[in-house]
Amino acid sequence: MRVEQQRLSWRRVLPWCLPGLVALSFMAPRAAAAQDQPAPVGDVIRRVVFDPTTYVPASIAYYATVRDWQTSQPFFANGATEMNARFTISGSPNDRPISYDAGNRLIVHDALLNLQISLASNAAGQIVERLLVDRFPNHRKLIRTLGWVQRVSLASYLSYSLSAQHFRQTSLNENLARQYGF
Repeated sequence: MRVEQQRLSWRRVLPWCLPGLVALSFMAPRAAAAQDQPAPVGDVIRRVVFDPTTYVPASIAYYATVRDWQTSQPFFANGATEMNARFTISGSPNDRPISYDAGNRLIVHDALLNLQISLASNAAGQIVERLLVDRFPNHRKLIRTLGWVQRVSLASYLSYSLSAQHFRQTSLNENLARQYGF
């Protein structure tokens, strides 16, 4: 009773990160850094760790997939098959589903992969932002604002693309379960 789960790949994320990577390759840090700035590596790590856009896409995708998986269970208990090949015993679509625990482990694994992509993207963005602020200190506010816009845009795109299908399927599952009396 599930639609095919979308997997995140570098081919889908790279266009969103490409402007930052290009800027990183052309920017060189200023030779003399200001004395009042924190250490570059520690500053980048702190900004990535405390940035909510690092965690939001993985969290929303995890929640949506778990809800989809949970609302599919009554159908599986009544003999329905799983349409998503990743969640079947044979690896073929329209077959018997894997166990509930195995499905949960697969969902956690996917969420951790999504988190890694967000971490890498935000780290690259923060590095570029740091280099730009060092090079153009008079435009710090503009650079930080544009960095937020990029990170929020990417987090929104990832959140939607990873979870929309699961939220739709959850709604369908809940309506069908009510109709069938599950």
